[in-house]
Amino acid sequence: MPELLCDVGGGITLCYETFGERTDPAALLIMGLGAQMVAWQDDFCEELAARGLYVVRFDNRDIGRSTHLQGPPPSLRQLLRYSGPARYTLADMAQDTVGLMDELEVGSAHVIGASMGGMIAQSIAATHPTRVRSLVSMMSSTGGRWVGRPALSSYAIFLRKAPRQRDAFIEHAAHLFAKVGSRGIAQDIEGTRRIAALSFDRELDRTGTGRQLAGIIASGDRTAELKRITAPTLVIHGSIDPLVSPSGGRATARAIAGTKLMMIEGMGHDLPRVLWPRLIDAFAAHAAEADRLAESDASLQQA
Repeated sequence: MPELLCDVGGGITLCYETFGERTDPAALLIMGLGAQMVAWQDDFCEELAARGLYVVRFDNRDIGRSTHLQGPPPSLRQLLRYSGPARYTLADMAQDTVGLMDELEVGSAHVIGASMGGMIAQSIAATHPTRVRSLVSMMSSTGGRWVGRPALSSYAIFLRKAPRQRDAFIEHAAHLFAKVGSRGIAQDIEGTRRIAALSFDRELDRTGTGRQLAGIIASGDRTAELKRITAPTLVIHGSIDPLVSPSGGRATARAIAGTKLMMIEGMGHDLPRVLWPRLIDAFAAHAAEADRLAESDASLQQA
């Protein structure tokens, strides 16, 4: 299906794309900080759809072909002090997603988020519980100051200005993910270059990532909010993630009752192709189990 635009309210338009059959249970894929929807690669989405899910991927606000806002990104000093200007919070980005669901007439969905996308997914599950059939929070955290903290070297990598020339931008992205990616697991460098090329061609504004980061910081510690989540939850985290340390995944699992925690040895802050079968199996199995539980509960209520 071609990329489409959708007004989700509040002056925000999201760009989205779907895979699979509209009659199948929906699965929303929410990408992370500064990452466009194409970071969920086409064949990943197609394989997940082949497991009986109607897959929706989209650009968050301030990235890709969705609405870009105005305002300065935070400085390094503000980041280190956990302060700075913010145009919006994770709750606003969660509301964007719910608005997209409304426009697509998706009553409820299996919500899968990576990194910042995991935080947005958590917020949807906490504040709109009837809209979430199941939750997957991957390489994400609670916002607690002492968990999920990145290695200091990661700040320098991600705050470095991306080149303006296409080829240099692609190599910059390849270098970045080589630093934060998996170890002992084959990295998908060619996939990273392909995503970077698509991202460069789809977007010229390079300031949105800073505003997204300010929104994460402004949202603070969301542990109390996470404790309200009732959706069946799977937390996935890499054992060597240098950008969101594994303590973030463990804290998320502790905060949400009944959570299943899946730690992947050697996985960093990336989605290496070699792990796709394992991740897609986990996503599909978690969704299927959640649907079975929901059907069982509905049958008991009718009895």
